Amino acid sequence: MFLDYFALVMLVFVTVVIFYGVIAIHDIPYEIAKKRNHPHQDAIHYAGWVSLFTLHVLWPLLWVWATLWRDDRGWGFNQIQKEQEELAEKVASLSATVAALQAQINAQSNNKEK
Repeated sequence: MFLDYFALVMLVFVTVVIFYGVIAIHDIPYEIAKKRNHPHQDAIHYAGWVSLFTLHVLWPLLWVWATLWRDDRGWGFNQIQKEQEELAEKVASLSATVAALQAQINAQSNNKEK
């Protein structure tokens, strides 16, 4: 008789722990978004609840969505574009320098030929 009640208590305990564990796990992307000051943290939180009801199908996507944003660089695309513009400016100045050096070399070789 005691073992029956003990088994029932254990069954209820394990069920409650698993239930709250699943809820805690679904909230991890929201906590990441909140820590990173993500602009879509509310949407990530709501999508986490939707994912809870869809057996966490969306959960890996929410994790990626939450971790892509960083407060210091945003999504990172602007910084990449800025770096590409800086590199384009450097390439243009180097091309101008090379063209000027080639003109000097051609002028010197023309002076030597005369």
